[in-house]
Amino acid sequence: MKPDATAIAAIAFDLDGTLVDSAPDIAFALNSALSLAGQSAVELAQVRQWIGDGPDLLIARALLAQSTLAGAAKSPAPADLPASLRRDFDAATFSAPLLRGAVYPDIADTLRILKKARPLMVVTNKPTALARDVLQAAGLLPWFTAVYGADRAELRKPLPAMLDQAAHDLGLKTAQLLMVGDSRADMNAAKAAGAQAALVGWGYGHSQALSIGTWWLIHRPQQLIDLLPG
Repeated sequence: MKPDATAIAAIAFDLDGTLVDSAPDIAFALNSALSLAGQSAVELAQVRQWIGDGPDLLIARALLAQSTLAGAAKSPAPADLPASLRRDFDAATFSAPLLRGAVYPDIADTLRILKKARPLMVVTNKPTALARDVLQAAGLLPWFTAVYGADRAELRKPLPAMLDQAAHDLGLKTAQLLMVGDSRADMNAAKAAGAQAALVGWGYGHSQALSIGTWWLIHRPQQLIDLLPG
């Protein structure tokens, strides 16, 4: 069945692919880190397919792809390479959080209107510090009461931990949350938490998430305003 709009007391938004098209910045940070480590660059189109599970899995996918292409001719990567890449990825992100990407159209106006009626938060697989910097650079941070980032693996969506914590902090049940996102991780996190969900049609992973449950499917941010009673 469709979500119950009358029960929604707060809204949790994914970040990358939902609020901002940050893929160009993520690709830049990843390729900056790979270049410093003597690794090959990755195409933006490929990075878009990898986004959604946080930087550690992004880096792991990049290394796996490079290893697959190199085959047996290349020596195994040093054991500390992922950690080194992560440090350089973070540094590149902090230096230019949203220089190449952009806020999706109509997101800012939609958040401004929704904020008047319900608490808004960000629930993202990006680490909290990186997420806050991206939101600050995007001019969106003031609209949110809290930012929940996957600072540890056990918090990462599709696990429900961040949604559970968000509901607890607001004194709500998770069934009163609406998770707005573009990926399987978002929809599965909502399902695991017992939260409601809206799948956006403009992000990176919505086509893979269409088969997960029955959610609202929205194609424009303003539809969130129309869906929710005042």
